[in-house]
Amino acid sequence: MLVLDANILIRAVLGRRVRELLERYAVRGVRFLAPEAAFEEASKYLPMLLEKKGIPRDDVLASLSELRAIVEAVEADFYRSFERQARQRLRGRDEADWPILATALGLGCGLWTEDQDFFGTGVAVWTTNRIEILLEQESTASGSEKAELS
Repeated sequence: MLVLDANILIRAVLGRRVRELLERYAVRGVRFLAPEAAFEEASKYLPMLLEKKGIPRDDVLASLSELRAIVEAVEADFYRSFERQARQRLRGRDEADWPILATALGLGCGLWTEDQDFFGTGVAVWTTNRIEILLEQESTASGSEKAELS
C-alpha cells in the first residue's frame, strides 16, 4: 500500500514511466491511494502544464479520471483526523501538502512523491527513481498473502 502525491498523479498522466509502474504493480496486488485533495491539485495544475506543452486538454484530463481505476481516492473524512499531526511535521515547509502526509500517517504506509518537503516527516518517502524497490517487495508480499489465504 502506497500513498501518491499530486505530482505523481501528474506524471502518470503526462508521462509513460509512472503510468506503466502503476499499471504493472496494481495487477500484482499493490494498492495505490491518494487523498481526494491530490486529485484536485492535479486537476488544477494539469491544464497549465498541458498548455505549455501544447497537448490536447480533453484527452489528458480523461486520463486523470481513468487513473481512479488504479489509484483509490481517499476521502477527507478519513485523513482529516491526522491534519494537526501532519501540519506539525510539515511546519516550515509546504503545509498545504498536509492531506498527503495525513493519509500516509492514517494508513501507516509510505508515500511516493518528488517533493523534498516530505523527507524527515516520519514516514517512508519514495521517489520515482527508487520506487521499484518497494513495489517489488509489496507485490511479492501481496502474492504471499494471497497464497496463504488459499
